[in-house]
Amino acid sequence: MSHVVQGYNPRTGEPFGEPVAKTPDSEVDRIASAAAVAFSAWSVVPATDRAVVLEKVADALDAESSLLVSTADGETALGVPRLTTELKRTTNQLRLFAEVLREGSYVEATLDSANPDIIPPRPVLRRVLRPLGTVAVFSASNFPFAFSVAGGDTASALASGCSVVVKAHSAHPSTSRETARVVVDALRDAGAPEGVFGIVYGTEAGVALVKHPAVRAVGFTGSTGGGRALFDLAQGRPDPIPFYGELGSVNPTVILPGAAEREDIAAGFAQSLTMGVGQFCTNPGLVFAPESIVPALGEAVAASSGGAMLNERMCDSYKSGTDALAASDLVSVVSTGTRPDEAWAVAPLLFSTSVKTFEENLEKLTEEHFGPAALIVTYSSPSELHSVLAKLPGTLTGTVHAAESDHAEAGKIAEILRRVAGRLIFNAWPTGVAVAWGQHHGGPWPATTNPLHTSVGATSIRRWIAPVTYQSWPDSLLPPELQDANPLGIPRRVDGVLGVH
Repeated sequence: MSHVVQGYNPRTGEPFGEPVAKTPDSEVDRIASAAAVAFSAWSVVPATDRAVVLEKVADALDAESSLLVSTADGETALGVPRLTTELKRTTNQLRLFAEVLREGSYVEATLDSANPDIIPPRPVLRRVLRPLGTVAVFSASNFPFAFSVAGGDTASALASGCSVVVKAHSAHPSTSRETARVVVDALRDAGAPEGVFGIVYGTEAGVALVKHPAVRAVGFTGSTGGGRALFDLAQGRPDPIPFYGELGSVNPTVILPGAAEREDIAAGFAQSLTMGVGQFCTNPGLVFAPESIVPALGEAVAASSGGAMLNERMCDSYKSGTDALAASDLVSVVSTGTRPDEAWAVAPLLFSTSVKTFEENLEKLTEEHFGPAALIVTYSSPSELHSVLAKLPGTLTGTVHAAESDHAEAGKIAEILRRVAGRLIFNAWPTGVAVAWGQHHGGPWPATTNPLHTSVGATSIRRWIAPVTYQSWPDSLLPPELQDANPLGIPRRVDGVLGVH
């Protein structure tokens, strides 16, 4: 068994960069233990001071953007324009959480005064959300910055007051190492406690991290199989811990009859399908559409190009999965796009089937093919979709394309989709996830392991904090968020009334 993690260039299949040593269990223990010690100091740093630290980390990453982007491009083949945008998204996430900390409502400060005259009598109760401890973050393969070492899980966990240990993804160890170097140096320069952020490498190190007693929660973005194994490990500990996994998603899109006449539908679909070689968790892999629009969708996909996938395993999985689907008698191949002459490159593929066949073989035909492949399910009347949409597995997004004449039906379909999807999109495509207060990036299993929480946006911080109620404590001994004078000036609910008081 190799003792190193080696990156590769997906365009050539050749090794890229220097190999990174896998982290032995003894070192995982040291890093996790150091993070637990750092948590004691970091968790009591005032939120406004933590905000400054996050902004300094963002500034440091921006300053090293040229090196980070070129390294990531060599290991992922995602391209400099895409990676440049992704790195800026990553630093903007850090800055968003600085805003969240300064605004202060994320702690949900709640103050109830005493009332001896009700049954049962109420003492003075003051409730606030406090950080859990050390968080293990598993990097994603398809976003080497935004869902990786300094990505959203890390940013939100550090913002909450938790310490973080990242498990680097094996597809881009050099990018992970360089990003971690920037983060560690920036944290140190900003005066954060030593050990508040650490990184480990290798599958075995990830397992050891989830099992480590210092770890109090886990964030994961990846495959359903890998996520389920780690979820079971987290739940099987002597002290089970929360596991927030973002796993598989087919992202159903419904094109209603009026919208099928729009000229931009086919081009928009193909662009969304092939973005990042289809390696997006919000890739529109399942489309319900009238038969009349299938030729236009097929032409758009045929005119599109694929590209190199992130690693050889993903390339092989895509090819084997789509080959098996094409060989079945359940679907027809509508069209195939262009495959570039690169080592781990694939071509876009479009399949079709009837709504009847789809419903009868739903489990098989809702398998995710991670890459630029989609299945068109044709229908004669939108009413045929009601029962089948309700049976879909949990998914991150549900999309409806509708003309004004379709609005009544669009409302009915939205009511069905909201039960299986975390974000509903109207007349747009699901790829692209804005980082904002109002974003929800989650959904029922297998989209995520916990549909109540999001992995993107301001409220993703909620995963790493838990409620504590202080009963009858003197004002001087309370956290500042709960003190009578509200020294932080944050929004609070006082005797049931929300405001800054």
